[in-house]
Amino acid sequence: MKTWLHFFLLLVTLWVSIIIIIIPLVHSKCIPDQQQSLLDFKSNLLFNSSLSSKLISWNSSTDCCSWVGVTCSTNGRVLGIDLSSESISGGIDNSNSLFHLQNLQSLNLADNELGNGSQSIPSAVGQFMNLRYLNLSSNAYSGKISIEISRLTKLAVLDISYNYFIVDPYEDIYEFLEISNLHKLVENLTELRELYLDYVQISAEGSEWCQAISSSLPNLRVLSFSYCNLSGPFHESLADLRSLSVIQLGWNNISAPVPAFFANFSNLTSLILYDCNLQGTFPKEIFQLPSLLVISLSGNDELDGSLPEFPKNGSLQYLDLNGTNFSGALPNSIGNLKMLSTIDITACNFTGSIPKSMTNLTQLVSLRMYENHFEGSIPSLSGAKNLEVIDLAFNVLTGNINCIHRANLTNLSFLILAGNMLDGNIPSALFSLPLLHVIDLSHNQFFGHFPEISNLSSYSVKGLDLSRNNLEGPIPMSIFNLRSLTNLYLSSNNFSGSFPLDGLQHLRNLSSLDLSHNSLLLSHDATNLSYSYFPQFEDLSLASLNLRTFPDFLRNQSELRSLDLSDNQIHGEIPNWIWRFNNLYFLNLSSNFLETLEGHTINLTSIQFLDLHSNKLHGEIPISSSPNMYYLDYSRNNFSSTIPTTIGDMLLQTRFFYVASNNLQGIIPGSICNSLYLEILDLSNNSLSGTVPHCLTTMSTLSVLNLRRNNLRSIDMLSHNCSLHTLDISENLIQSQFLKSLVNCPQLEVLNLGKNQITGPFPCFLKNISTLRVLILRSNKFYGGIGCPKINGTWPMLQIIDLAHNNFSGNVPGIVLTNWQAMMTNEDDASSKLNHLQFQDDKHIAIYQDTVTITIKGFEIELIKILTVFTSIDFSCNKFNGSIPYEIGELKSLHILNLSNNAFTGAIPPSLSNLSQLESLDLSQNTLSGQIPPQLTKLTFLSVLNFSHNQLVGKIPSSNQFPTFPKSSFEGNKNLFGPHLTEENRTRLSPSATKGSHPSSGDEIDWNIIIVEIGFTCGFGIAIGSLLFCKRWRKWYYRAMYNILVKIFPQLEHRFGHHRRHAFIGERYWRR
Repeated sequence: MKTWLHFFLLLVTLWVSIIIIIIPLVHSKCIPDQQQSLLDFKSNLLFNSSLSSKLISWNSSTDCCSWVGVTCSTNGRVLGIDLSSESISGGIDNSNSLFHLQNLQSLNLADNELGNGSQSIPSAVGQFMNLRYLNLSSNAYSGKISIEISRLTKLAVLDISYNYFIVDPYEDIYEFLEISNLHKLVENLTELRELYLDYVQISAEGSEWCQAISSSLPNLRVLSFSYCNLSGPFHESLADLRSLSVIQLGWNNISAPVPAFFANFSNLTSLILYDCNLQGTFPKEIFQLPSLLVISLSGNDELDGSLPEFPKNGSLQYLDLNGTNFSGALPNSIGNLKMLSTIDITACNFTGSIPKSMTNLTQLVSLRMYENHFEGSIPSLSGAKNLEVIDLAFNVLTGNINCIHRANLTNLSFLILAGNMLDGNIPSALFSLPLLHVIDLSHNQFFGHFPEISNLSSYSVKGLDLSRNNLEGPIPMSIFNLRSLTNLYLSSNNFSGSFPLDGLQHLRNLSSLDLSHNSLLLSHDATNLSYSYFPQFEDLSLASLNLRTFPDFLRNQSELRSLDLSDNQIHGEIPNWIWRFNNLYFLNLSSNFLETLEGHTINLTSIQFLDLHSNKLHGEIPISSSPNMYYLDYSRNNFSSTIPTTIGDMLLQTRFFYVASNNLQGIIPGSICNSLYLEILDLSNNSLSGTVPHCLTTMSTLSVLNLRRNNLRSIDMLSHNCSLHTLDISENLIQSQFLKSLVNCPQLEVLNLGKNQITGPFPCFLKNISTLRVLILRSNKFYGGIGCPKINGTWPMLQIIDLAHNNFSGNVPGIVLTNWQAMMTNEDDASSKLNHLQFQDDKHIAIYQDTVTITIKGFEIELIKILTVFTSIDFSCNKFNGSIPYEIGELKSLHILNLSNNAFTGAIPPSLSNLSQLESLDLSQNTLSGQIPPQLTKLTFLSVLNFSHNQLVGKIPSSNQFPTFPKSSFEGNKNLFGPHLTEENRTRLSPSATKGSHPSSGDEIDWNIIIVEIGFTCGFGIAIGSLLFCKRWRKWYYRAMYNILVKIFPQLEHRFGHHRRHAFIGERYWRR
């Protein structure tokens, strides 16, 4: 009974409160001077009345307390104004009548354009001494914030966030609000509970801004300072703000760890620290705060950590670790977070399987876990009925995907599983999910036939990507039932049979189609086909479909932006109508049999990417009228003219220009440097002559310059702003004047100077270019030793060095080799970083593949792609002497070693057995002695071996693959024996057959032997001829020989002394 009585009294109290407080507020009458101030305020404002929902109701015929956006006290005084989102574009200055309303407690002018990029917040705001709520956010204010705001001592909420003005959107130039002294601004605002300064430029270090807040705002609950140009580290004084519930500091450069004391904020609900350059390990305890609802740490790629065990019934709703370095397994207890709606752990390093407990996340809406290392099968998510997004792309997931359609996720809109190892058949039931918009199963191992789709046209699927799988058979006609389809990608499968173009008439919304790299036959029924009903494509790719002509339906297209017809068998002429696509920016007609253009000019102003490589185009280089050409490839054709002198006029915006492997002649015109952004220039494999234009050596944007295989004679000194990554001028007629200027290219990775006429010592001046990976100096006139002073740390990334066919001499210093760290990498470490040596532009649009020519067994092999783990040393055909340094055994990842045709002496170092990756070893044509180390049989990858023409002795090792090497690998070593060289073979080896043979000579003439024989014959003939026909020479010769014999045998003086006299007399007589 007492309980009911208490309840009745409570109801009475509530009703009395409503009558006393609420009703007077509703019926209070506005004070006339207050109403006039508001009307004057309105009259000065600039706003769009058609977009207004509040100001439009303000007029003198009604009481101001009834106006929308106005709140009054019981006695008619204005206490609150809310004119947010009213499209106000100006009209408030310090003299405005707004500031007459001294009783104002709440002012909300957010989301307008009051500052208009040129005004700052009026200082008169400081007159509102009773103000408790002030919101001036998103108003395009700029300049410095007036210190007058610090007079608002009763403020509980201050929001001046998101005030900036875009000065130049193309150059990213903005005007922001600024705070000169944060401490002075907030020192009197002791009652402040919420502070929003996002996008206000504070520019303060951690100790400064942390102490300014903690010393003045002891009761602060919301700290929102994103994009304020703050730096770290966090100061310990922040720990005093025990009431903090929201910490928003995104887009600042904190560059420090997250402090452990954040876990002591027992009221913390939101921790938002994205893109702060956070470092160290994130404290696990923060995840376990019972009050925590939102945590966002995305974009901190140096922040590592792992997820803890989560308590039951956790409150967490939003988990964002995108782009961090978090790792480890997802705990099974993640299923305890029953309120979790968003998981984004994209681009982290999580491993293990996806916990089955995630099916318990009944509130889950978005699951994004792509670019991790998850493995195993996809668990059932049948309990997560609210799921709208599943993105598990680019992991290592296996198995089929039957669990997806069995879960009956009727709210699912996006299913993205690309880049895994999923297999099995694609279930047709996927297409019956009512809200599914996007299906991306590309880059997997799905097999079987394309699933049949029931004959309904109301499905919501808009995007379907099944490219790069193992699907086969025909594409079913039921695909044309997907009437909402806008994007269809089926490339790189094994689809076969006919693809009826007629069916495309049913997909009127289709804008992107990719059927490339299949065995499909495009067919059409001419009687039922009307191109006017075709969808208007924006992106169309029909590469590698054995097309022989340009498809007719293209003539009726008007919206094309991208067209790829590469790798087909299209012959003849490029038609003029293809240049009528006004929106076309990407065109790839490469690898066909096209011969001419209909007209010499490419009249397409929108084109940015044009690829015509590997055709049979001839005549002059086509001129493009596009002012925005980004990528242009004319390589591997039959263009035979000179490069037009005006070529630069069509390259003003070009970054990639390829004209390699044509028949171009003449000089390189200087106008080619008119391009302000040129990054890659490839003119290799032509017949260009003359001098490399000076401007090419001074371009600060140029990253790749390839002039290989031309007839160029000189190149100027490279300027100090050189940014070259690749310089290839091999196989020209270039001399060495420019060489030392290479020190100006600190980013150089590939340097190929081979097969020129460069004279000089080893380029020690390049030793500080730490990025160098490939150094080719072969077939020049370099000389001297290769030891350099102070070489510690020289070329740690070097993987290919070729000094062959020069005049280098002296010892090979072992300390030089030990600097090449890239050749010492263990196999496991190297394979984990398997990649190709290449240059890619900042936009990741185009890639230039570096190439190099290596010599194995006398054959030159061009590596079209250079693996970053491939390593090679070629010092052959020089004059190196001394012993082979034992340090060479430290180069554990070396693949090719060629020291042939030098003057190395001593034993073969047993340390070579440490080169476990070695595939080719050539030590022939030296003066090596001793036995072949039996440890070398451990080189199980060895496929090429040559020890011929040395002075090796003993038995040839016979284990592992040594018996598989031919006799030529060991011949020319007199005292070497074994199964390869029988006794008969050894005794029959003659100098003419062995001594000068080169490992790659085969049946060729050995000029070393021929030269010796010619020299002996000529010398013998000259000596005998002199004795017969030169009296003075004959006299000297006899006297010298007699003196030598007498010294050796003194008794001859007594026996033949008188004969000597007779001879002399006789000679005198003869001379008369």
